[in-house]
Amino acid sequence: MAKKEKKTGEMSFLDHLEELRWHLIRSTLGVMIAATIAFLSKNIIFGKIINGPKDPDFITYRILCSISKRLGMAESFCVNEMPFDLQTTTMAAKFSIHIWTSITFGFIIAFPYVLFEIWRFISPGLHANERKHSRGFIVIGSLLFFTGVLFGYYIIAPLSVNFLGGYELIPGNDITARPTINSYIGIIRSTTLASGLIFELPIIIYFLTKIGLVTPQFLRTYRKHALVLVLVLSAIITPPDIASQVIVAIPVLVLYEISIFISKRVLKNQEKKLQKQNV
Repeated sequence: MAKKEKKTGEMSFLDHLEELRWHLIRSTLGVMIAATIAFLSKNIIFGKIINGPKDPDFITYRILCSISKRLGMAESFCVNEMPFDLQTTTMAAKFSIHIWTSITFGFIIAFPYVLFEIWRFISPGLHANERKHSRGFIVIGSLLFFTGVLFGYYIIAPLSVNFLGGYELIPGNDITARPTINSYIGIIRSTTLASGLIFELPIIIYFLTKIGLVTPQFLRTYRKHALVLVLVLSAIITPPDIASQVIVAIPVLVLYEISIFISKRVLKNQEKKLQKQNV
């Protein structure tokens, strides 16, 4: 799939592995450069972004409070305080968290470049017409990923933090919550990254359809199975309350329906191409 050896014929399996290795190296360098920038932006990363869902004044909580008041439910959805304090239990915890959080941000920031390297690897194996119809791969894939990350950060993460942080075993006389910062950041990281990758579903279906592993009929036939899978996935990445799971499930189901449409279009284009070849 590489650009070299165009004149000498097909590349061997080892040549493909070598080419893939260099794409992975360049992707890793891109992530590390972005991670270095994130590492140096500690005040923004931790003071604003990471601390956001823990702040009662976070925009999501303010919107929920406003909705609650407009629906005549007083302050049912308002968040006035977070009933927990973060702590560390080891000397190196804060430095380790700083490094790994920077790497996570590096991956998110460099994601378009990672897609670009993936595209450089697979595009030589496509026909000219296929490359033409796939030009928007990097842009669309990046937009879907960032939309998913924002959805995870502004919707799933604050719901998870608020629910789990304020959960009471004994109402009115509960155990004092002092979760570790590792635990807190783990929730933020898992919800945002999981959402970003889930939102890549249309891109994944596009390529699976191109190589013949998925068809629109297959996706329609297993729609009910997909619904169950989505609900299970929603239960994994959200707190165990029905409202949060529904909020997560709705956009994923919409993406599933969009994926069916995309798969249908891909097959139509392939059929038109075959008809032209047979004429």
